[in-house]
Amino acid sequence: MSESKQPSVLFVCVHNAGRSQMAAAFLTHLSEGRVEVLSAGSAPADAVNPAAVQAMAEAGIDLSAETPKVLTVEVVRASDVVITMGCGDTCPVLPGKRYLDWKLDDPAGQGVEAVRPIRDEIEGRVRGLLAELGIEAA
Repeated sequence: MSESKQPSVLFVCVHNAGRSQMAAAFLTHLSEGRVEVLSAGSAPADAVNPAAVQAMAEAGIDLSAETPKVLTVEVVRASDVVITMGCGDTCPVLPGKRYLDWKLDDPAGQGVEAVRPIRDEIEGRVRGLLAELGIEAA
């Protein structure tokens, strides 16, 4: 990563409706604009998972206006760090990018009780990522 620009992080999961949306929201919130945050899915859903929206609202973060986005080579190219969450081989691998695979339970079809621990795990991982990037979390 170049010191002259802020780092760019892309979160990818299959539907871009749960894990990647929560991770992107936490990184946006905790970095206070010091990281460019993107999220996408290899097969985007029609809407963000309502249980994820509710779980994030409990953490003080509003996901209600977010919409799932399709994963493109261009969005991968624009990112310094690509974090996959269960998208397997559908994520394009480009040279010069840092790839991480976060193994997390899929919140699809689960209630908010099941999504809360996933949310908390994601927050912890995002805080660790910020520390690796040398950015103090808010």
